Amino acid sequence: MSGPVGIVLVSHSAAVARAVAELAQGLAGGGATAPVAPAGGTPDGGLGTSSELIAEAAKAVDRGAGVALLVDLGSAVLTVKALLAEQDELPERSRLVDAPFVEGAVAALVTASAGGDLDAVVGAASEAYGYRKE
Repeated sequence: MSGPVGIVLVSHSAAVARAVAELAQGLAGGGATAPVAPAGGTPDGGLGTSSELIAEAAKAVDRGAGVALLVDLGSAVLTVKALLAEQDELPERSRLVDAPFVEGAVAALVTASAGGDLDAVVGAASEAYGYRKE
């Protein structure tokens, strides 16, 4: 039997990725959560995205149920798409999620922590586009 879906948060900033991971973990109930890993910035600490950091984070959270990758900005999308096209760079059943970064991360982690499968995690994150703030 496989474990929970893993979540990777890809940002151009290491600090932003870490902060969103921390926020999602805190809002997911405070107890044990599905694995989540930030993949922000470049290996030298600069702004940008790194295929290497993303692949490492995805492998770290993979428990066999799939990996949902949420991204902050356009070039992060391109980086993840390039990794997905490589076939062996990311774990099997890795999926780029079209969702708002913060709200989607929280929804994805809550759903994965409750035992949702990859489709449910992706769906919950994507539905976060509909959250109204008025």
